Amino acid sequence: MNHKNLFTQVLLTEARAIEQAAARFDEKTANQLVEIFVLLASTGGSLVISGVGKSGHIAQKIAATFSSLGLPSFFLHPTEAMHGDLGRVSKADAVVLISKSGTTEELLTMLPYLSVPKERIIALVGKIDSPIAKASGTIIDASVEKEACINDLAPTTSTTVALALGDAMAVLYENVLGVSKEKFAINHPAGLLGKSLSLTVDRLMIKSSECPSVNEDATLQDAILVMTQKPVGMCAILNGQTLVGILVEGDIRRAFAKSADAIMTPVKDLITLKPVTLSPSTLAFDALKTMENPTRLLNVAPVVEGAQFVGVLRLHDLFKAGFNSSLSK
Repeated sequence: MNHKNLFTQVLLTEARAIEQAAARFDEKTANQLVEIFVLLASTGGSLVISGVGKSGHIAQKIAATFSSLGLPSFFLHPTEAMHGDLGRVSKADAVVLISKSGTTEELLTMLPYLSVPKERIIALVGKIDSPIAKASGTIIDASVEKEACINDLAPTTSTTVALALGDAMAVLYENVLGVSKEKFAINHPAGLLGKSLSLTVDRLMIKSSECPSVNEDATLQDAILVMTQKPVGMCAILNGQTLVGILVEGDIRRAFAKSADAIMTPVKDLITLKPVTLSPSTLAFDALKTMENPTRLLNVAPVVEGAQFVGVLRLHDLFKAGFNSSLSK
């Protein structure tokens, strides 16, 4: 067989198997899953997922996905369960058993010792009339016609279908429990994903006490002096604590280009009135999109609460935190 055709045939075989699994899934099973999810959310129970071999690897990934969405979930190796790990499972939990054959010996050995009632045992199996399926209250049909493996032996199509069904379960949970971006971010505090969902401007900005500012009656000379002492790329022009406008280095260059005597010019004649501002509570990710607006790129932006000047955010600070230009596109 042509190598390219072989490669794409594997993808098509697994894609068809997922489509077939979707066609078999029914409303009754969906409702059973919803009942379990609601119960776990109300009691604080965990979702325990178990499997052996490649199914065990799939179980670990599914458990990680549920945990990321806020439902406590963990992988339970059936052999380790029989040597003490059953103590991790409580009566408030639900269990997912993954098995292509539905006859996995280690799972069948563990089953009688689970403290979880039958109605909270979910069988994700390749044979819906198997012993594991019969011992479960909810059965998800994960059967496949054949593995994508040339010899129909290596778990390929079956593990892909099991993984896809696990993902579908997790997204169903996400929908039922109304997992928002903010709730999701709680479980992802590190990395760019977490920062995009949780890091706000107030945690990156330079506070007003460290920023140059003058009142609106000041001269350009006054502004240059404070900008030299506190170089952040702009000077806030204030009326009390209210932001009137900003003076940036480009404004200074343009002033001297027009007149060598510009040093005593009132800043109110040079400033940008009503500049683009950010709120302290704005997500840094959204601030990046604002500052990298292709029609008006901002290297620095004042941060205001109401009309009160509270700080400055520099594009450099966003880059330093790990954000990059491609994210704002």
